[in-house]
Amino acid sequence: MIVKLSIAALVLLICTLSLFFSSSGTSNVQSNYRSEIRLEELWSNADSGGWRPSSAPRTNWPPPPSKSNGYLRVRCNGGLNQQRSAISNAVLAARIMNATLVLPELDANSFWHDDSGFHGIYDVEHFIKTLRYDVKIVESIPENEKSGKKKKIKAFQLRPPRDAPISWYTTEALKKMKEHGAIYLTPFSHRLAEEIDNPEYQRLRCRVNYHALRFKPHIMKLSQSIVDKLRAQGPYMSIHLRFEMDMLAFAGCFDIFTPEEQKILKKYRQENFAPKRLVYNERRAIGKCPLTPEEVGLILRALGFDNSTRIYLAAGELFGGERFMKPFRSLFPRLENHSSIEHSEELVENTRGLAGSAVDYMVCLLSDIFMPTYDGPSNFANNLLGHRLYYGFRTTIRPDRKALAPIFIDRENGRTVGFEEAVRKVMLKTNFGEPHKRVSPESFYTNSWPECFCQTSAANPADKCPPNDILNILSDELEKAATDTNSTIS
Repeated sequence: MIVKLSIAALVLLICTLSLFFSSSGTSNVQSNYRSEIRLEELWSNADSGGWRPSSAPRTNWPPPPSKSNGYLRVRCNGGLNQQRSAISNAVLAARIMNATLVLPELDANSFWHDDSGFHGIYDVEHFIKTLRYDVKIVESIPENEKSGKKKKIKAFQLRPPRDAPISWYTTEALKKMKEHGAIYLTPFSHRLAEEIDNPEYQRLRCRVNYHALRFKPHIMKLSQSIVDKLRAQGPYMSIHLRFEMDMLAFAGCFDIFTPEEQKILKKYRQENFAPKRLVYNERRAIGKCPLTPEEVGLILRALGFDNSTRIYLAAGELFGGERFMKPFRSLFPRLENHSSIEHSEELVENTRGLAGSAVDYMVCLLSDIFMPTYDGPSNFANNLLGHRLYYGFRTTIRPDRKALAPIFIDRENGRTVGFEEAVRKVMLKTNFGEPHKRVSPESFYTNSWPECFCQTSAANPADKCPPNDILNILSDELEKAATDTNSTIS
């Protein structure tokens, strides 16, 4: 039944359930890997072990005070998903400092060269309304009226340390905010520590990332059209094929390319990354190279997927072109992307820059299976893994590149006997979307378990789901705070 729902209806349903709904299941997180891989199970959601997504507060969570300490401006740099994490961090920083958050700025000089801004990508009204119990948000810093004259508040610019602790925000940043009335944090990518020993703060991040940040209606509509066309022919898998120039240059994986292509990659690396000694064979042997399209196809075949599998590709321009895609296409001919499915002018108009990445994000989020091919430094893959975990433990296939590398190297050297069995043994030891303990370097945005999940009959009180009427409780507290403020003023 769920596959027949539109994206808008499905997202609304999941948001409502995951933020405020409690389930009856009870179990601890799974610690054992699968004993075998059953294809029919992969096409269903992973086993939740009795856990449900829930990012609602579980302890006392007062509404934002009527008087804040000042205004917080941030500039979120990077691509769509790096910005998404930065927005979540900005909301948390505003809560920590009791600041009024100015609608975050999205870097126009990012990889996409996209100046559409927050208004062009996200539903601003929904964003502000969803977070009304957490922080005050304004679209711009208002003018300050003093002695009958209006004057703009100039924000004091600060560069936060990378992965700054909460103490930096409550001391240095807060001090400048109180001095100047507003601060401007730039750049604001990875500027707040991910691992924070405060579950309520982590749940706020989940409320931002999985509830407040909703794409604009035209992006949702286009995504829905693509998903509907894919669903018309049954379930589908989505793959983030990260075989692109920037990632290959970053990884230092050059030797499989022609001399001319290697020059291009090396030049890009010199211009964009710090110097580092990189030896292809060494990098390949420890799984630091992105999987080639052919390797992706071979993994899927080893898992039992055949050439009837419908695959949606989320990728930029593949480096090396068709000669790398041809082996993959021969294994899986039913390959699609947003351009091959939807041919309208609306698609061309609405998939430029960040909007195109947003459409790919939604189509991958709603796919039956998602497979990232290079999830280490990829914000797109990492955020999707976390989002799919939160939206009902949706199946993911996460290749262990380090464990698979010697198997592929053996195959290239002619040792093909037992290849598929060896691949399956490696994949049996990976996670397919079940709840699992977060271990460094896994990001909180990739895995928000257990902070943003709950159980109705939990053995640990900290894991118990909040009451079903939590929304009413928060609303009453907000109304009471407003009444108290009005009484004080009068």
